[in-house]
Amino acid sequence: MRTHKAGFSVITVVILLFTVIMAVLVYTASIAVINISGFIFIALLIFIFRFFRFPNRTIQFNQNQVISPADGTIVVIEEVEETEFIKEKRIQISIFMSVWNVHINWFPVIGTVIQSIHFNGRFMAARLPKSSHENERSVVVIETENAGKVMVKQIAGAVARRIITYAKPEQTIIAGDQLGFIRFGSRVDVLLPVGSKIHVNLNQKVTGGLTLLADLPQ
Repeated sequence: MRTHKAGFSVITVVILLFTVIMAVLVYTASIAVINISGFIFIALLIFIFRFFRFPNRTIQFNQNQVISPADGTIVVIEEVEETEFIKEKRIQISIFMSVWNVHINWFPVIGTVIQSIHFNGRFMAARLPKSSHENERSVVVIETENAGKVMVKQIAGAVARRIITYAKPEQTIIAGDQLGFIRFGSRVDVLLPVGSKIHVNLNQKVTGGLTLLADLPQ
């Protein structure tokens, strides 16, 4: 188990801040206060290391499969009209990520990135349907070889304040490459071509890079 690079700056800031606080407390506070502060710091550091964990996973895929881009719970499976980029009907699968989930995001398919755009927005609870359109988000559109375009949305939640996206236009990607990282609670939407065979159900727990979400239409 490793620590993801997205957490390095957070961990550094927390350690430096605690060092300053403890230096002040040594001269101004009682032993009890110092001990309590130390316990709080250790608990916070454990949580941060756990949040930014980078699990070792062997990811297998083929040209027609869609793997889960994130750890979490399936909260939406429905047909929608995509009006921003693809401008066609798509099957949307939404994965809610709590603060206890791994927050690395993976590309769900093999293909070429044709668009990668960040939008500022609100920070509503990520479980709400309108968070897909109104929250801060990054949108990545991937052209697959046989099934057309697949869209992935990284969506900030009520706690999340930083979406990291590594996708670049014209980048050739494979399922399991790192798409990005979302700091704290959030959501990832995958919009697939109509006719895709869905292999997951509502409220199902999924694992990023491992759970098969769907087969693309041939």
